[in-house]
Amino acid sequence: MVRKMGVFSVLLYVVYGLLAYLYLFHFADTSLPFEYQGTKADPATFLNGRELMLTEEYSKTRNLLFFLSTPLEWLIYFLILLFGLSKAFKRWAEQSSQYKIAQTAIYVIWLSFFSYIATFPLSYISYSLSKTYNISTQSFASWMKDELIDFWINYLTMFIIVTVLYWLMKKSTKRWWFYGWLLSVPFTLFMMFLQPVVIDPLYNDFYPLKDKQLEAKILDLASKAKIPAEHVFEVNMSKKTNSLNAYVTGIGSNSRIVLWDTTLERLNDDQILFIMAHEMAHYVEKHVYFGIAGYLLMSLLGLYLIYRMMNWGVSKWGKELKIAAVNDIRSFPLFLMILSMLMFASSPLSNLVSRYQETRADRYAIHMTKNSEAAIDSFQKLTKSGLSQVNPPLLVKIFRYGHPTMLERISRLEEYEIQHQKTSNK
Repeated sequence: MVRKMGVFSVLLYVVYGLLAYLYLFHFADTSLPFEYQGTKADPATFLNGRELMLTEEYSKTRNLLFFLSTPLEWLIYFLILLFGLSKAFKRWAEQSSQYKIAQTAIYVIWLSFFSYIATFPLSYISYSLSKTYNISTQSFASWMKDELIDFWINYLTMFIIVTVLYWLMKKSTKRWWFYGWLLSVPFTLFMMFLQPVVIDPLYNDFYPLKDKQLEAKILDLASKAKIPAEHVFEVNMSKKTNSLNAYVTGIGSNSRIVLWDTTLERLNDDQILFIMAHEMAHYVEKHVYFGIAGYLLMSLLGLYLIYRMMNWGVSKWGKELKIAAVNDIRSFPLFLMILSMLMFASSPLSNLVSRYQETRADRYAIHMTKNSEAAIDSFQKLTKSGLSQVNPPLLVKIFRYGHPTMLERISRLEEYEIQHQKTSNK
């Protein structure tokens, strides 16, 4: 029975991968609708023939890797349970130490290490792909350093979660999910507060914007938006990527507006000011706090569903999965598998909300700067630097895009430009 379940799960993943490949490379339509051809949203107007070809090649392969990676996690966790590896991790932990906290730490390190090794080939393919298409400028040593930082941060986070969660499971078999959610609220806020000043600097160097004239312009823009900003930060990303980006991170006094140095090198001041106005819109409209509230509500529902699904799964398949009870640490791969599935299933909704917020931020930025030409140029350069599809396939947009497509963003700016010209001529 166990062997049949294992073979069936692998075959199911292979069939899924084949369908994803056929959809992305043969059936998905990424052509530009007729009414947009020749407009500023048409990639043929700002990309040459080679760039158009590379964009399609890179985007299709990158999207395929995305659709393969998350279900691969499900398969790995399922096989870890099915073939008794989780049971073995627990046994090795108990043989290594008599202390419960040490046993938990050892179990989690075995699970983390095995999962990392199993997913490493796909991660390396993704890295190699970005190097091949000149998106990444990062050396293998630098990439591995970031991977190891990721590993240890994830390990420490997972260790805390396992320790607290399984203690709660033993204390309350029916309410552990709710108590776990209550504890996750301060933990989430604490991690978001730490992100800009503790975690992000582990990966990159951050410093105040060197161009003081540009900083003065940005701070003047912030003043008009009634944002109490004192500094704008830049981050040294040119050693890792050719892409352009800017973002807002953190909460409260630790919130930061950050510009990549690649953005500073390739965009002019007007284009940067539009991007900054976009980021300021997230602060003005409190998108960060709405995002936190939405995340906490979704996590409450998610933990409840995990509670119900774990109880059902252990009662029905506990023998095959080598899980004696839900509150046995051996069930943690099942917890992670269900969590990953729920996150994937909820991503269309979270992406839809994010695209709405990003659309509002674009609208705010263009009304604040009133420079549609600079805005359109900045989006065209973002498209070119990241080899991004202007009009991605529907499923890619639904599951991957937290921003509107470039077709949507640039065409809206063109509409604003036309309306602004009509108003000026009256």
